[in-house]
Amino acid sequence: MTNPLSNIPVLILAGGLGTRLRSVVADKPKALAPIMGKPFLEIQIELLKDQGATHFVLCVGYLSQQISETFGDGSKFGVRIDYSEERDQLRGTAGAIKLAQPFIKDRALVLNGDTYLDFDHNELVARHLAEIKFGAKATCTLARLDNASRFGTVILDEHDHYVAGFLEKNINNHGPAWLNAGAYMLERNFVEAIAPDKIVSLEREIFPNLIAKGGKIAATLSSRPFYDIGTPEDYKGFSDLYQRWNHDRHRAA
Repeated sequence: MTNPLSNIPVLILAGGLGTRLRSVVADKPKALAPIMGKPFLEIQIELLKDQGATHFVLCVGYLSQQISETFGDGSKFGVRIDYSEERDQLRGTAGAIKLAQPFIKDRALVLNGDTYLDFDHNELVARHLAEIKFGAKATCTLARLDNASRFGTVILDEHDHYVAGFLEKNINNHGPAWLNAGAYMLERNFVEAIAPDKIVSLEREIFPNLIAKGGKIAATLSSRPFYDIGTPEDYKGFSDLYQRWNHDRHRAA
């Protein structure tokens, strides 16, 4: 049986400026932030490769040459890597995805380049393939947090099947909530509908507009821990965690 991810390009959004991380990673794009001497992006690629992914499209912008020099065509990592570069200006998450449209045949898995969810993305693919029969154009992976005060959150419908809305970050929301884990399945016709050459956000504009027009965004719920390296504190937290993972792995070997 063919692994679903082996036939789907994985787009990783790795073009951001990473301004909040500059105090600790000043000379590199965020995707190259070192974790035990290994770029964060390499850890993401390893996870997806182990799950069956073979083709990656790195959506790059800020200090893009450093990323292309590090990863090349992907052969040394056992995968194929192409690049979609925002040359003139950063266009937001949806704008970057639109620019990578030529690499999308039927659909694509899209990941944020600064988040990590230890989750089998084949579950997301399977959920999406089931839901497109019912008109879904996109499927989001949602992670559960005990304290949602630092992130924007997601509202689900009454059956927890579809996304009903997105809420901005609320520092007073210290309770549990579902948040957008930065992993999506998108149909090509969804990407085709994004206006070209615009600065546009997937989360703040495209998704809410789709819901407002009655469009369906399916939800895949994950109980796996979610990590973000966007701030110095979170970056250190993930670095410490990854070091423990490696220590435990060597002890078990």
